Amino acid sequence: MRGDVVNLGMQIRPAELAAIRAGDVDVAFRRWERPRVRIGTRMRTAVGLVEVTSVDRVAVSSLSAADARRAGAVSLAALRLGLDRLHPDRPVFRIGLRYAGADPRHALRESVPEAAEIEAIVAWLDRLDRASPTGPWTRATLLLIDELPATRAPDLAQRMGRDTPAFKQNVRKLKERGLTESLDIGYRLSARGDAVLDHEGHPRRSPGRPVPEPGTRLPHLGAAATRALTSHGVVNLEQVAELSEAEVQALHGVGPYALRHLRAAMDAAGLAFRDDPGTAPQTPGRRRRAGVQIRGPSSP
Repeated sequence: MRGDVVNLGMQIRPAELAAIRAGDVDVAFRRWERPRVRIGTRMRTAVGLVEVTSVDRVAVSSLSAADARRAGAVSLAALRLGLDRLHPDRPVFRIGLRYAGADPRHALRESVPEAAEIEAIVAWLDRLDRASPTGPWTRATLLLIDELPATRAPDLAQRMGRDTPAFKQNVRKLKERGLTESLDIGYRLSARGDAVLDHEGHPRRSPGRPVPEPGTRLPHLGAAATRALTSHGVVNLEQVAELSEAEVQALHGVGPYALRHLRAAMDAAGLAFRDDPGTAPQTPGRRRRAGVQIRGPSSP
């Protein structure tokens, strides 16, 4: 149906997604037996919604250098080589793409619902529980994520006594209503999820549990990079700004992809790496307050 919002209907590399968001790429070419996306469909991606504007079967011989540029390929030869690498016997489709804005679930999960909306969410959760062949699961899942944010899905599934695919499928249902948020490692509750549990009077955070650090959240960087930063106590962009780019790059698991996304997120937040040109010098005391202890190549 035109206007459907679906999870990613085709594989798109992170660099291509960034180029689509910037407007530098507006087509993709794929070898498919039949079209896998429809015109008007909006796909959820790491950069937000990407809309399919056209789907046309084309002959490889008709592709031009302009097609290659629009697809982000370095040359027409590179585009054709990529298409011939896998399933060269399948037809080629040209898919028009455009960035269609942020994922609406992002704003949804940050909005605190009013009483009437909470009651509607509670009724929806009750229906999910009644329809489940394995018994009620919604509140137990929300409470587990609340107790163990940023914990691997297989570990959470094991605690629930579920297999990982089934557990993830259930969490996706909660995410559709803005109750949870996916992280590079595991999940966390949203403001809406918090409101629902508080409304129902569920016991929350144990007394000894640390309170989340304030500040601007890290963007999605991939599990390895996120783990590398958080293991050094770096959990927000303000703490990243206490470090030089060389110190961050020296962390095992932080590669070019993570650095690009960190820099883009910092630019958007008005922040910069400590050694960026024009960045004001920071006192050692400020770095100690951030709790960051990293020794990289540029550290004395």
